[in-house]
Amino acid sequence: MRAHEAGALHGELGSRGPGWLRTPEDVNALVPQLWPRTVRRDAGGAVSVGGVSVRELVERFGTPAYVLDEEDLRTRCREFRSAFPDADVYYAGKAFLCRAVVRIVAEEGLSLDVCSGGELATALAAGMPPERIGLHGNNKSVAELARALDAGVGRIILDSFWEIDRLTALARERGVRPGVLIRVTVGVEAHTHEYIATAHEDQKFGFSIAGGAAFAAAAKVLDEGVLELRGLHSHIGSQIFDTGGFEVAARRVLDLQARIRDACGVELPELDLGGGFGIAYTTQDDPQPPGDLAKRLTKIVEDEAQALRLAVPRLSVEPGRAIVGPAMFTLYEVGTVKDVDGIRTYVSVDGGMSDNIRTALYGASYSATVAGRTSPAEPILARVVGKHCEAGDVVVQDEFLPADVTAGDLLAVPGTGAYCRSMASNYNHVPRPPVVAVRDGQARVIVRRETEDDLLALDVG
Repeated sequence: MRAHEAGALHGELGSRGPGWLRTPEDVNALVPQLWPRTVRRDAGGAVSVGGVSVRELVERFGTPAYVLDEEDLRTRCREFRSAFPDADVYYAGKAFLCRAVVRIVAEEGLSLDVCSGGELATALAAGMPPERIGLHGNNKSVAELARALDAGVGRIILDSFWEIDRLTALARERGVRPGVLIRVTVGVEAHTHEYIATAHEDQKFGFSIAGGAAFAAAAKVLDEGVLELRGLHSHIGSQIFDTGGFEVAARRVLDLQARIRDACGVELPELDLGGGFGIAYTTQDDPQPPGDLAKRLTKIVEDEAQALRLAVPRLSVEPGRAIVGPAMFTLYEVGTVKDVDGIRTYVSVDGGMSDNIRTALYGASYSATVAGRTSPAEPILARVVGKHCEAGDVVVQDEFLPADVTAGDLLAVPGTGAYCRSMASNYNHVPRPPVVAVRDGQARVIVRRETEDDLLALDVG
């Protein structure tokens, strides 16, 4: 596919591509909003991050590899902390969690949200103060709840009447009074640039406001008096660019808090509006800076509280993707190139759906660049695919790459910090890649590469 044909493809492929690059200069460009902040092309045309060339990273650590710009990660933590000075910022560990990230998050003044026993174990092993940990999950086991209580976890988000009973019994046995929030469903479904008030009660999470379960849950906790009910929690979706959905959610949640005040005589002091703030995966995504998000969310809560004659509750948010997503990219080596005449070129890399399932699972869009060199060649329409035995093993659906892309080239895919390593698998018995953190000219492994010995060690048959 030649450059002059790109215009016709724009209408056919719509928003799936990364901005419809048409010239060799565009193909070699690194669009700042897509990449970690210290990423550059060096004099030889190779991409570098934190002052370290990808060529050096490949020599030391191999491919595929997740590459984390530690300074970028720390900067994003600080931006959220600064944007919400009077609120609590919980990094959503489900996006990506390891002990090094826990320590970074803690050092930068954020709290941590976990949603399983394994995430809690990682947080505690890394030294996160337990009072700064929140525990989520729609089906927490008795063992997970007990461990949270014994560790002194700061807050537990309740998700069902079963869980209220379980946690109440465990707390009563231990003679403790843990802080809890009740997760509510508000009837708002948010996707990227739009929000739709729908019957979004049809999901596994939370207590329905419209159906009365949320009020009943709050009344039950308050009546039994064993758990300390601090507030309500709402999460409306992921990869959200418009604060309109948060406005609807805040209005409905605060209305419930007013009903609880009027009926139960208790004014809840906290409100968690969750996370889901969007990032740029392609040039067509336009995320809001943390400062803008904070101003809008704070104003929404203040206005609604004033209208309901409520004291303004202490706000908390849970960014995960927005902090770690842009701070990492995945580095691959090209293995084969297949030209399907008149359609596209398939560029196969040495990873795929085992290290990034999101394209196959969600139809997620990504961008890519040849990272080891620049090229004078004209752009061609390419599909970056993996090495797995699946036709749907796609990493980047549509991207313009230089026509001379070839075996041995390094290919970098930005925006892979969130939900790529966390959702990685051993499909086809492929070991998972390492995570390499780079900062100030130094690179270190923070999650090592799996080996075939690791795979066989679990096989006891």
